[in-house]
Amino acid sequence: MDHLKRSEFPKDFLWGSASAAYQVEGAWDEDGKGKSVWDEFVRIPGKTFKGTNGDIAVDHYNRYKEDIQLMKEQGLKAYRFSVAWARVFPEGRGEVNQKGLQFYIDLVDELIANNIEPVLTIYHWDLPKALDDAYNGWESREVIADFANYSKVLFETFRGKVKYWVSLNEQNIFTMLGWMMKLHPPGKNDPKMFYQVNHHANLANATVINLFHEMNMPGMIGPSFAYGPNYSLDSNPLNVMAAENSEDLNAHFWMDVYAYGEYPIMAMKYLEENGIAPEILPGDMDLLRSAKPDFLGLNYYQTATNAWNPLDGGVGIGEMNTTGKKGSSKETGLPGVFKRVENDHLERTNWDWEIDPTGLRIAMRRITSRYRLPILITENGLGEYDKLEEGKIHDQYRIDYLSSHVSAVRDAISDGVNVLGYCTWSYTDLLSWLNGYQKRYGFVYVDQDETMEGTLKRIPKDSYYWYKKVIEENGSNN
Repeated sequence: MDHLKRSEFPKDFLWGSASAAYQVEGAWDEDGKGKSVWDEFVRIPGKTFKGTNGDIAVDHYNRYKEDIQLMKEQGLKAYRFSVAWARVFPEGRGEVNQKGLQFYIDLVDELIANNIEPVLTIYHWDLPKALDDAYNGWESREVIADFANYSKVLFETFRGKVKYWVSLNEQNIFTMLGWMMKLHPPGKNDPKMFYQVNHHANLANATVINLFHEMNMPGMIGPSFAYGPNYSLDSNPLNVMAAENSEDLNAHFWMDVYAYGEYPIMAMKYLEENGIAPEILPGDMDLLRSAKPDFLGLNYYQTATNAWNPLDGGVGIGEMNTTGKKGSSKETGLPGVFKRVENDHLERTNWDWEIDPTGLRIAMRRITSRYRLPILITENGLGEYDKLEEGKIHDQYRIDYLSSHVSAVRDAISDGVNVLGYCTWSYTDLLSWLNGYQKRYGFVYVDQDETMEGTLKRIPKDSYYWYKKVIEENGSNN
């Protein structure tokens, strides 16, 4: 809808940015840190772009003070980061590695000293390898207790310092890519195990949210979810049904559990008919229904346009574009359910991600109407090639992208959506899990590429100064 007068951003709005431990920290085996599943996975030939890994990443572990000073100079209000589980518990459980924990204590203290709100993500995909070796990690219910124990240590350590907590980051992505598409650890294609792993993750998430509230932790906790609203290609009822199917299986299947503790009826019917429904034990659903998040984290990058996909001869899972060669992604879908098609109304990035700022507004309105939860935008950004020219990076394309999405957030606020903050992805350039160092997202350029022999020098891009102004004006000109 159009408004006669648009709402202003709240005075305490969290203008932030984000990162993940494996993608920025480096120091993969320093100060007692244990191996994560990613430390092993990247060493399998062909799994990452040009064999890139996070051994050094962008060396945030040793340069966090330098990075925080750049945040301070920009006026950043919040910084979302993740804790590497294996840095705190090298074996995933047992004794705490005090040196590893101290890094995060120092990081949080440095952020607070510079008036930057820490937003702590408990799990951003880097499961300790020891737990994978012990019981296949997320494939076992044992992970629930270990995840709760790890979370409790963080709650006790940062009580009163960290007010915003993200329990699990993009559960839909790490389960799908790990157990369906073979692109993330453990690199499997096992639909039944995918749904079982996802159920275990739901139970772990619920356990930790309940623990947070039982401990009377000051602050808020919620999962972050990668949500792209599903559109129908046109008004053909079959295509509309395909979009409904996709929304149920790719969105409601997670968010309904987070908010209500219930799996969507139609989605579960489909899983049962195909023999891939998870084993649900007595008490599981009671646990899921008991856990109430304080907000929903929204990771938004693109929407999905859907068309009917017949059961006989329909399109299956297609190949992702991880090279940056525009147009190289393959058609993908689920026979008898839906298939993804290009939206002629939208531009696409070099990685074939559709650029749709209005989709962010739609996402926020759908979440608000269905779940009545506050929203913290935990990721939104543009991955592109950046070129260093005479010591500067002129990334007007990123400014255009982010500006249009900030405007969409303001429109959503005008619609009545309760938005806590907006964290861009990412603060500095970093290792993109499958796309190496060539796909850059940051406000700050880092001299690091596929050779992993860069100087790691930090250079603020034009977008850095644009966001500085947005923050100073509290988004009033967007």
